Amino acid sequence: METCRHYSKHRIQAVQLSLALLIVPCAAQAAEEAWVALFDGRSLDDWQVKFTGQPLGVNYRNTFRVEDGLLTVSYDDWNDFNNEFGHLFYDQVFSHYLLRVEYRFIGDQVIDGPAWAFRNNGMMLHSQDPASMTLDQEFPVSIESQLLGGNGVDPRSTANVCTPGTNMVMAGELITRHCTNSSSDTFHGDQWVAAEFEVRGGDSLVHRINGEVVFELNDIQLDPEDPDAQALLARGAPLALGAGYIAIQAESHPTQFRKIELLPLTVD
Repeated sequence: METCRHYSKHRIQAVQLSLALLIVPCAAQAAEEAWVALFDGRSLDDWQVKFTGQPLGVNYRNTFRVEDGLLTVSYDDWNDFNNEFGHLFYDQVFSHYLLRVEYRFIGDQVIDGPAWAFRNNGMMLHSQDPASMTLDQEFPVSIESQLLGGNGVDPRSTANVCTPGTNMVMAGELITRHCTNSSSDTFHGDQWVAAEFEVRGGDSLVHRINGEVVFELNDIQLDPEDPDAQALLARGAPLALGAGYIAIQAESHPTQFRKIELLPLTVD
């Protein structure tokens, strides 16, 4: 009997281990399947364009396009640049999520592009509805997770934060300056960089580059001193900014994205 009990115990353990080995891949697969690809590698369906000086929906000079399976910000059809900033909006509002992107800068900046926009793009999070932007508005009210590339020599962090029409809190202090640098490394040349943004409504935003935390902020809110934000507040928008659209920029330097995917998070 002792022998039988001993055998049964080990047999049960073996069965449990086998089940665990079966369950773990299934769980991992289910978790991976929960990610939603915002860009399918084939088209810009479910995205809408807004350029400064152009009505909503005009893809000015065919700037946003799909090339070789990559979402590309292209300036092939541009001769110069006169502050015609563009944004490509995913057509859905999000609040709590993880956003993963893989991006790189390529080629040369278009002639007359501003110096600060060299190898400069960004993910505009909690953005206002593009339909609510004025014709000549340059940037949507949003919290910008800024993407930057190096010039080959000087240090230049990526995953910084800029605040068009917004403010944020860091270490208990209200931050009203426009841009704040992260602690990331510099990425020179045309190398691919993996960025992840963990968004918890308006409560917090965490930036990771290649898996490393490089920036953390809290309490995303509209800036009552900014004219574009004032227009939203006048229409009844709350001061706290807890949800909005996701947009990609076109600021005068060619950029490519090979992955843009989102994982909805449970609200605590």
